[in-house]
Amino acid sequence: MSRKYELKKRGEDMAATRLRITEAAIALHESHGPARTTMSAVAERAAVERRTLYRHFPNEADLFEACSSHYFAAHPWPDLDGWRATRDPEQRLTRALDELYAYYERTEPMLSSVLRDAATVDFARDAVAPLRAFLDEAAGVLAGGRRSRLVRGALRHAVAFSTWQSLAANGIRRADAVKLVSALVERAGQ
Repeated sequence: MSRKYELKKRGEDMAATRLRITEAAIALHESHGPARTTMSAVAERAAVERRTLYRHFPNEADLFEACSSHYFAAHPWPDLDGWRATRDPEQRLTRALDELYAYYERTEPMLSSVLRDAATVDFARDAVAPLRAFLDEAAGVLAGGRRSRLVRGALRHAVAFSTWQSLAANGIRRADAVKLVSALVERAGQ
């Protein structure tokens, strides 16, 4: 074998190991939460030795950053530009909530675990900052220039994961949740 081939193969093996570790951590974060995920458990699930894990990720924060990047690349947030392009405010709100609540349905186990642990785990709090920024921007897009504190508050409540989670936990399906929350926002604007 040529030296060039050996180096390429070694690089591929290292990338595959890094990905296996990242995906093992994602699965544990989703099922147990970041606060209850140990580096030992990640190594065991990834079928690597702890020293291999630490060679790729020297600390939990580095591992969590890789997990967040990988997870959100595989589960991108809804497209705000599509919402901006919808001129009618009611249609925009309905479309946005339907897309956002569908996203929450797909990502509920992970978001529940990470948002719960963000109160106690610094790197989890850092990881949800982009989600919070996205939701702030989403509420701004949906406000469409309306300045009323009541409307802006209703919109921020409408896009919150906890709002969708509460509705879903009470057996309210997505289409009905969208109608209910849209009516709340519209009422706030009157």
